Amino acid sequence: MSQHSNIDGRALAKKMIACIRTDVEALKKEHWAPKLVSIKIGENVAVDHYVRNQKRNAEQTGIEFSEKHYPADISVDEVTATIVHLNLDPTVTGIILQRPVPEHIPIKALQETIHPMKDVEGMHPKSIGDIVYGDLELGPCTAMAALELLKSTGVQLEGLEATVIGHSDIVGKPIAFLLMAEGATVTVCHHMTREVAIHSRRADAVFVAVGKAGLLTGNMIKPGAIVIDIGINMIEDEHGASKLVGDCDYASCLKTAGWITPVPGGVGPVTVAFLMRNTVTAARRLKKQYTQQLQHSTVA
Repeated sequence: MSQHSNIDGRALAKKMIACIRTDVEALKKEHWAPKLVSIKIGENVAVDHYVRNQKRNAEQTGIEFSEKHYPADISVDEVTATIVHLNLDPTVTGIILQRPVPEHIPIKALQETIHPMKDVEGMHPKSIGDIVYGDLELGPCTAMAALELLKSTGVQLEGLEATVIGHSDIVGKPIAFLLMAEGATVTVCHHMTREVAIHSRRADAVFVAVGKAGLLTGNMIKPGAIVIDIGINMIEDEHGASKLVGDCDYASCLKTAGWITPVPGGVGPVTVAFLMRNTVTAARRLKKQYTQQLQHSTVA
């Protein structure tokens, strides 16, 4: 294994986007243009950054991107009504609810409101459940991106010892299921784990998704290990300027790791690429469903 190498998420995402663009062109020729609708509630600088990236990638692939931005004090009923309307709109093929949302908004309930066939972020309980049974067509974007970056190193996944630090419902747990489906042996660590380093030092691959800058250090991984850093944290550097970092102490981990994802430029771009791919997949599924319904009504 090559020592001390960055995994270039931007390059991987660029290849994916090129393939997706071809798929979008084909769908448009079939008069079924994919359309992704973003729902943002309240003000958040990080979310604005995500939305800009999503819009830019959508433009690169030819996917229509529509933004709905609501004030932080909007009622749950109003947001729910918007989602129900989008579910019924045949021109909308994908819906993404931007996180985080204000505290009074029950994110899980809203996620459940999005129709599973339009859940391009892979956050609906059905979408999460599907990965347990190996259905990855609309898998959670971040988890799918993390696994794709691991695969890009060429490592054999069968029998791989993997440690996932962080057990969130939308990242940590799905990654563990995806890894197990590939034949890896998986350990999941969380805030009640007594000695995280004992588990991470044993692993061939370490995934960290906690939201705590500098959590994983070089002495917590074994030489040559693959580190997939999913954390996103905004900190101040020595000059007082804002800086985006992951959950790894990048400098020390780079000295020990065989492969490591940088932040930014690692998991993020590939996550957005998977969002675009899921939007195309959802469009195809919806097209098939509407075509079948039309044939049945014609026969009737």
